[in-house]
Amino acid sequence: MTTATTPTCENRLKQLISNIRNLPTPPIVFEQIQKVMHDPDASMGDVASILAEDPAMSVKVLKLTNSAFYGLSREIDSVKHAVMIIGLEAVKNLVLSASVLNMFKANEGNKEYHESFWRHSLATAFASRIVAQRLKVGKTFNPDPAFSIGLIHDIGKMVFSCFMPKEMQMILDYRKTHPGIPDVEAEMAILGFNHAQLGGQLAVTWKLPVRMADAIGFHHNPEAPNGSDNFAYLTNLADYVALVGFPIETMETRPKLPDPTTLQFFGIEPADIDSLKDGLLDEYMKAETFMKIAGLG
Repeated sequence: MTTATTPTCENRLKQLISNIRNLPTPPIVFEQIQKVMHDPDASMGDVASILAEDPAMSVKVLKLTNSAFYGLSREIDSVKHAVMIIGLEAVKNLVLSASVLNMFKANEGNKEYHESFWRHSLATAFASRIVAQRLKVGKTFNPDPAFSIGLIHDIGKMVFSCFMPKEMQMILDYRKTHPGIPDVEAEMAILGFNHAQLGGQLAVTWKLPVRMADAIGFHHNPEAPNGSDNFAYLTNLADYVALVGFPIETMETRPKLPDPTTLQFFGIEPADIDSLKDGLLDEYMKAETFMKIAGLG
């Protein structure tokens, strides 16, 4: 990971993550699929065999494959068939998405926050997919990892909510006394690091690809040198589209304007956001199956 932090802060984040008891990790099936995908001799059958060892995950992958998310004309009845139809990369990212949606559980004290969090995360994921499909800037963005990155871009906030409740309350209190301040600034003021930096380091701990880790870690400052292969710009734009399309004022202060460096990267104007927002409103209707996995349906 091309760190967005100083070495001291990076070490602090690593120590913080290592000290959290019961911090969820992606299931072994995800790590196994990643290894297989790096093997040039691997086959679709190899991935199907790995998933067969995790029946619950297999069911989720099939539900998502058959959902409106893909809009397939016929039902897919086996994981191997799913791999053949939507591809290895898509299946890997569905496994990651389903895993993360299931990893962090709400309690009585933070249910409302969790619901807002996952609705915004899903909106950002769908917006990421739209941006990847619609905007071309001399390269093609793969919509499958774009979706997964969008879904977990704020995962550092979930760590705050589930494992750092005192710090989370301090951040919320700070925001109340500083109306309009962005979340990242409030977090920096209280903790000395922000949710993007924490999320990026968590992705490294989870052994996610550097592209994903840096997209998460730099989604609030995509212009900084990083190894996200420009997915940080995509996530920054998708995050903004999600916030204006589905405002969640209790969670995050909505930026008044998109990041100018992101607009410049994609070669678009603020007015172009409206068509992306309209596309998101249509696309979000396909989120039902994801919401059920997250316990929101």
